[in-house]
Amino acid sequence: MPELAFFSGTMDCGKSTLALQIQHNRSARGLQGMIFSRDDRAGEGRLSSRLGLVTEAVEVDDSFDFHGHLAAQLAAGQRCDYVIVDEAQFLSARQIDQLAEVVDELGLDVFAFGITTDFRTRLFPGSCRLIELADRVEVLQVEALCWCGARATHNARTVDGEMVVEGAQVVVGDVGRPATEVGYEVLCRRHHRRRMTSASARTAVPTQQPASSAPQP
Repeated sequence: MPELAFFSGTMDCGKSTLALQIQHNRSARGLQGMIFSRDDRAGEGRLSSRLGLVTEAVEVDDSFDFHGHLAAQLAAGQRCDYVIVDEAQFLSARQIDQLAEVVDELGLDVFAFGITTDFRTRLFPGSCRLIELADRVEVLQVEALCWCGARATHNARTVDGEMVVEGAQVVVGDVGRPATEVGYEVLCRRHHRRRMTSASARTAVPTQQPASSAPQP
């Protein structure tokens, strides 16, 4: 039976890598899929992994209709055995409903990948609707780590190296950006609550100065 599967986790836990692996495995068995993404770090019309893997994808915007697009492609004779949707957290609730329609009415497996919560620890609309509708929800087992070494469970947005908790829900960025840019960092719950990023943790620890040696006669 076809299913709507949602693979979720924090940033840096391998969601896009798994999406590319699923595409590779099915392609190796002669299956053909359609890949969709939105606001990928590599630019428009791309699905990319931090490991350096990248493939072409159909860029999605707010007006995109998944069911209408796929139904038209199939009616035109194009083959499609499965669907991959990356950055699914940026989709609207209605677009998630369309993905469910793709499964139920067109008989295609849909594999959606996305972050569950934003930098304020609130559910993205797309992720919320996926949790409500998906046949299967899987939290990825590749653990991203906080700077302290604990499992990272929260996404933090940083500006000039400082964690922020206000602003637009969607601001495209990535982990590892220079401190002067808008970036993101994964943190454990304790350090997210304390708003302590790796940069602020470094500045909070005083640098130990070596003891001065007595002058030699």
